[in-house]
Amino acid sequence: MSEAFDFSGRVAVITGGTKGIGRRIAEAFLAAGAGVVVCGRHEVAGDDLPGATGPDGAPHRAEFVAADIREAAQASSVIAAAHDRFGRVDVLVNNAGGSPEVPSASASPRFSSSIVALNLLAPLYCAQAANAVMQEQPEGGSIVNIGSVSGIRPSPGTAAYGAAKAGLVNLTQSLAIEWAPRVRVNCLSAGMVATEAADDHYGGPEGMAEVAATIPLGRFGTPGDVAGLCLFLCSSLAAYVTGANLVAHGGGERPAFLHAVERSLGDNPSSKPV
Repeated sequence: MSEAFDFSGRVAVITGGTKGIGRRIAEAFLAAGAGVVVCGRHEVAGDDLPGATGPDGAPHRAEFVAADIREAAQASSVIAAAHDRFGRVDVLVNNAGGSPEVPSASASPRFSSSIVALNLLAPLYCAQAANAVMQEQPEGGSIVNIGSVSGIRPSPGTAAYGAAKAGLVNLTQSLAIEWAPRVRVNCLSAGMVATEAADDHYGGPEGMAEVAATIPLGRFGTPGDVAGLCLFLCSSLAAYVTGANLVAHGGGERPAFLHAVERSLGDNPSSKPV
């Protein structure tokens, strides 16, 4: 079992891998022995890059490529840099993404185009470049697209983001068929994850506690939860998994009608729906 999660000698590219969920994914692959390349639009000092102790007991650090992957040429340059440095690319995790909250009625065309480019087109550009390398490798490769529950349920306030993430699920399924059998392509749709920005987004510790109470597992996800699933999807344990959308949301969100019923019935649990 431990051999399945030994990525020694393999190379992983993590987009948006300098902070948040992407940083934890990069650290997980470093700890598993992989050479790791991360990218972002702004330069990051070497000491601030993701690092971890590898299976050999030595410290390892990710390498950085500055790129705006919304531009196809720059997305390709990230994969090319990883291949030039390590001679191969075995894993691509399309993690870069996100969106501020903007009402759909007032969202500008430029804003919407940028959100779709980051969350749908950029993963496609990176995947195309990675596939070109992976198809030439006897071992092929694995691509994981980081999606969101916003792509499988309504996403009010971030409609363009939700639509792009929904498109990412379909893109995953299409690429999995086109690029099989050498390259596996899967999507990981994450639920609410406690990152550095979560406090502000969910109203501080009190708001986060209220939101966590609506999740069946009783807590937010962690970047580590997402990272572990990325390792699984890229491991030999998932060798027969491609075109899948793995939803990691702690059981989802309790239906709103249950809260309404509980408020209306008060302390009379015998009248509550089963």
